[in-house]
Amino acid sequence: MSLNLLFFLAFLPILVAAVMLVGFRVSARKTMPVTFLLTAAIALQFWEFSWLNVVASTIQSLFITFDILYIIFAAILLLNLLKYSGGVSAIRLGFAGISSDRRVQVIIIVWLFGSFIEGAAGFGTPAAIVAPLLVALGFPALAAVILGMMVQSTAVTFGAVGTPILVGLRGGIQHPELDAQLAANGLEYADILHVVTANAAITHAIVGSLMPFLMVLMLTRFFGKNRSWKEGLEMFPFALFGGISFTVPYALTGIFLGPEFPSLLGSLVGLSIVVTAAKRGFLLPKKQWAMEDKAAWPEEWLGNLSFSLDEDQKRIPLWKAWTPYFLLAILLVLSRLPQLPIKGFLTGIVIGVQHILGTEISASSTPLYLPGSIILLVCLITFFLHSMQGKQVKSAFKESSRMIFSAGTVLLFAVAMVRVYINSGENDLELAAMPIVMAEWVALKVGYIYPVFAPMIGALGAFIAGSNTVSNLMFGLFQYGVAESLSVSTTWMLALQAVGAAAGNMIAIHNVVAASATVGLLGKEGMVLRKTVLPTIYYLLLTGLIGFLVIGVWGVSDTLLVLR
Repeated sequence: MSLNLLFFLAFLPILVAAVMLVGFRVSARKTMPVTFLLTAAIALQFWEFSWLNVVASTIQSLFITFDILYIIFAAILLLNLLKYSGGVSAIRLGFAGISSDRRVQVIIIVWLFGSFIEGAAGFGTPAAIVAPLLVALGFPALAAVILGMMVQSTAVTFGAVGTPILVGLRGGIQHPELDAQLAANGLEYADILHVVTANAAITHAIVGSLMPFLMVLMLTRFFGKNRSWKEGLEMFPFALFGGISFTVPYALTGIFLGPEFPSLLGSLVGLSIVVTAAKRGFLLPKKQWAMEDKAAWPEEWLGNLSFSLDEDQKRIPLWKAWTPYFLLAILLVLSRLPQLPIKGFLTGIVIGVQHILGTEISASSTPLYLPGSIILLVCLITFFLHSMQGKQVKSAFKESSRMIFSAGTVLLFAVAMVRVYINSGENDLELAAMPIVMAEWVALKVGYIYPVFAPMIGALGAFIAGSNTVSNLMFGLFQYGVAESLSVSTTWMLALQAVGAAAGNMIAIHNVVAASATVGLLGKEGMVLRKTVLPTIYYLLLTGLIGFLVIGVWGVSDTLLVLR
């Protein structure tokens, strides 16, 4: 079969999913089973992917779906506990003390606090925490999901204490020939990763500084009473200030310290600067902006997550209301640091199956290491810290459980489709897996302007897998090989891969489903994708332009690594 035909076949399920979700507004509950069956049929017929491999991939998806649902449940439970303890009311009043302007709240909660959670935990956790928190503060559910997806961009490359680089990219490029090449030059993989980290951090800093402004624009244009771009433009000075307050320390950390801490330190520095500036009214418009009355919201904005708070509910101090989230962030960081024994203990308990049904496909989960377990520990601490009653916990648990059941089926089909895609390389025809075939086709067609498209390949991997780490594992060596064949900088090409894969998280289907589940918005995934595709296009085009200028026009090489 020709590469053109293989590309079309591999791309067809993605095309069908896009048309159904975005074009015809079909819910993911109906779309994902169709695309899973189509993907399996194409893999069986044209890749000669065996039935055993399809079943094994489906079993593998059960483990991944459990991990996702576990995180969603824990995040919703924590917020419901805070609802019943009075914590949400205190947080609401606390933000009024900083600024009642919803645009400012988006920059602080989504951009900065969400980026911190991403730096600590990754794997979709920011949206699972930020989206329901926004709903609790009075934002529409649809806006909360869209904004929650947008934060999964700049911070993602260095999320989970650098996992996409340290695990994803390192695992993706490890190869015997590269091992020998590095040894001959007295270098290690850490040398490549350090340069890639610096390149990616600089690129993200340039592109990502405008993300809080884009978040504000999305809010005022699509969810404001006047549907106004102008009301978003008024916030440009402060939004840019908020962006730079994060990206400057973020970039410096990436250049000088490595991949573990850019998102963590950048967001912490940014939070301290931006909160102080907001309290003093620095760069803020004179006129504050608020959402219109909830009674006027269209039905499509609303989810099933309800936060009708009792005015007579007990009040707790603001510090006590925020303590569970601060504690969560600290515990997530401590559990991810390789220098501490905690990570080794938590990852030491593994539940899994090797060589499922005799195939090369395996599945595993490390339940204690999942953010869900850390969140549940914080839930337990919150029970005592906020002096809660048993009936409050029971109500919170019941509400949280009810919300995840409908998400389970959708996620199962979405993740199963992903696993068939990724595992399709296990075939007797020795064909590359479907995502690799699509990437090879793009590289062959575009030639020396490939750096423009390199971020899109990374985004494709994240769109399919819902993970920067998996995208880097999937396409790292491919991107490296294309750079070598074109005789251009390998470290810059890998940086474009890492940045593009971060941007792709904004439109990753099962991330959208997971975020929608946290606010009870299942069935409206297409509406979310139609909005989040806009910042994704911005991110990929500007990143591609930077790549083309650096690699194609300025001809930056890998001289620092002496790889040639």
